[in-house]
Amino acid sequence: MAEQAVELTPEEAQQQEELRQQWIKEHYQKANRFLAEKGVIPSNVLVDECRYLAPYVAVWKIESKQPSKNTYWVMSGDLPSDYVDVKVAGTAREALRHFSMMWQMKAENLVQSGATQDPTQAKFAELLVSRAESLYKIQSDDKLWG
Repeated sequence: MAEQAVELTPEEAQQQEELRQQWIKEHYQKANRFLAEKGVIPSNVLVDECRYLAPYVAVWKIESKQPSKNTYWVMSGDLPSDYVDVKVAGTAREALRHFSMMWQMKAENLVQSGATQDPTQAKFAELLVSRAESLYKIQSDDKLWG
């Protein structure tokens, strides 16, 4: 089945962009709260290196000032928030691939350890696998990264 382009009126296009910008703002705040909960105090976001695929995922490159000066890739969206040191990936796309692999391994470790006997842990492992697979598809889709 062929994809069809949908023509938006200027008003619809503006409304869609406003919703996108609102989503980006909300998920930037979510990423900052997540870091703060982990004891990391953000100082700067490197906007040019961040990527957003609303309403699914946002990948932020954020510098911190505490507990030490460092830079992280932080992910938020329709998935668990997570972060890694910027040294593990040079781009937002590579960061998504890293999160995908890391989550697959975390889910496998939960299964291997027997933690998934607990229904809550089993659901979490399933969520990690599902989102890891989605992240892998997103990072491997060249059309999204132009």
